[in-house]
Amino acid sequence: MPSECFADEIAIDFPSVGHAVERMRDAFLDARGDAGRLTMEISLSTREASGGLTMPLDVPVRATCPGCGGRGESWTEPCGACEGTGAALYLYPVRLNLPAGLVDGARLRFRVRSERAAPVRVEVRVAVRASA
Repeated sequence: MPSECFADEIAIDFPSVGHAVERMRDAFLDARGDAGRLTMEISLSTREASGGLTMPLDVPVRATCPGCGGRGESWTEPCGACEGTGAALYLYPVRLNLPAGLVDGARLRFRVRSERAAPVRVEVRVAVRASA
């Protein structure tokens, strides 16, 4: 299976580059399916759902740690910034344009692209709550 190629070799011989290899595999093979998708949920009132709006949303994206450059260590010590993982988590701000007429359970899909990280596929589920 393409999503598992080199998995054992990376985990045993080069564990600090595991995240980078996952991103490369995703970019070249795009074979991760739902596993590579970030799922979020937003809650809207019936008025907001029927009228539409623009909503700010912070999407967490994983990027290479700037402290160690993704190695997970500095010389022989584990990197304190990423705790040896080689990755850092950033919140990427998005302004999500929600069309009028959304119903409970609607799903919106988009991709976030950042200079710091690999593209992230995002699926937002809409929950419409009854207005009080």
